[in-house]
Amino acid sequence: MSATPTTPVTTAARASSRERLLAAYLLLGILFGLVLTKGELVSWFRIQEALRFQGLYLYEVFAAALAVAAPGFALLTRRRVRSLAGELIVIPPKVLGRGIRYVAGGLIFGTGWALVGACPGPLFALLGAGVGVIAVACVAAMAGTWVYGYLRPRLPH
Repeated sequence: MSATPTTPVTTAARASSRERLLAAYLLLGILFGLVLTKGELVSWFRIQEALRFQGLYLYEVFAAALAVAAPGFALLTRRRVRSLAGELIVIPPKVLGRGIRYVAGGLIFGTGWALVGACPGPLFALLGAGVGVIAVACVAAMAGTWVYGYLRPRLPH
């Protein structure tokens, strides 16, 4: 069976559409980084305060984000909204395992967070805010992501 002549054009058009959106994604990422920085969500002192249960600020922000995101995702899926690239937004059902992967992943994530003093989310915001030493953590995070992608087929899921 041969592919139809429109298949490559459709694939190329979809890829071109995604490439045009890269600038929008970059601007949204910069805006997100500004919000994280100005809201003190990337502050090492705020993170330490939260991890020592000495302040509720980060927990209140997380609770507010959850209160907005959960109904927002429910609305997106119920209305069958499409992404900027035109793909249907779908949240696949979560398949729970025995829990070993969650414990192992949590230990790796927590160890990295403890060593760096920041979770992976705001690393690039910290870099943009002028914390140059965080570049080491950014490179390590990207390397870890690559290693996971490489090893993923061989890991138990």
